[in-house]
Amino acid sequence: MNLALSVALMTLCGSLGALFFKRGAADVSGLRSLLTSPRLWLGGCCYLVGAALNILLLRGHDYSVVYPLTSLTYVWSLALSAALLHERVTAQKLLGVAAVCLGVFLLTR
Repeated sequence: MNLALSVALMTLCGSLGALFFKRGAADVSGLRSLLTSPRLWLGGCCYLVGAALNILLLRGHDYSVVYPLTSLTYVWSLALSAALLHERVTAQKLLGVAAVCLGVFLLTR
């Protein structure tokens, strides 16, 4: 798998993990529900897959490139929060994501 596809998948998994944590947090009322919430388990699994991909990427690529590329998680998070949580996308949020994308572009050139 090439770097771009691997980074996209890794960051998508991280963002999905956070999304499932957000959705699962609404179900938590105590320790038992924290440990038994399917959404929290799914979020944890997404994070685990993202971490495994990160490890594989770090084996074959420079840390100074791979780690900053994890900032693409913010791009996915903005898109998922707008589409699935109906959160408002503001000009400020778009500017922040554009800055992340510019940084990624500069790193990969």
